[in-house]
Amino acid sequence: MKRLIPVLAVLAAFAVAPLAHAATKPAAAPGAVTDSLALLERAVAKDSTKFDNLYRLGIMYLDREKNAEAAQVFAKANKVKPKNVKVLVNMGVAHDNLGKPELAQGFYQEAIGIAPTDSIASCRLATSYYAQGKFGDAMSLLRSLIAKQPRSHCAYFTMGVSFADAGLYRDAIRMWKKVIEFAPTSPEAQSAKESIDVLERFLAGQ
Repeated sequence: MKRLIPVLAVLAAFAVAPLAHAATKPAAAPGAVTDSLALLERAVAKDSTKFDNLYRLGIMYLDREKNAEAAQVFAKANKVKPKNVKVLVNMGVAHDNLGKPELAQGFYQEAIGIAPTDSIASCRLATSYYAQGKFGDAMSLLRSLIAKQPRSHCAYFTMGVSFADAGLYRDAIRMWKKVIEFAPTSPEAQSAKESIDVLERFLAGQ
């Protein structure tokens, strides 16, 4: 079957944001977002011991693809509150985005060691393995996660991305329908719906 390259580019983007442990925040106008970032930067510069400010600033940097800055801020947050799973996962995300998968995987594994049932950490680790070409390791981890947590929507989402990347579009659609079934209001479900629509239109035209 012909590979659907434009879809894969979209899926690559979908695979990043929905799976991070992110802070919940309302939508804001661009100017307000910039002001919020500047305010947080000043607050952290003034006092770098407040965990909440460090964590929120790290998330803001990730959202703006300022991965080096995010990694530095999350490292500070990790010193203030060691072994925080959300911090470790997002440190992994930042380092993955910086092209340092081995370092990223260490943070994901540390997070899993602290919270073995944290599905986001496992999904992120699987995504990192897959991006590194360790396809067997990635799929084994996802299958293990689904066996332990049959309703892990992030596992089905990530597996769907892997199937789509391999050109197994019907299998990808099947995985993403599970995401919609198990977590209909999640960001992953919205991405899954859009991806299913694109793939079904592509398959209908074959």
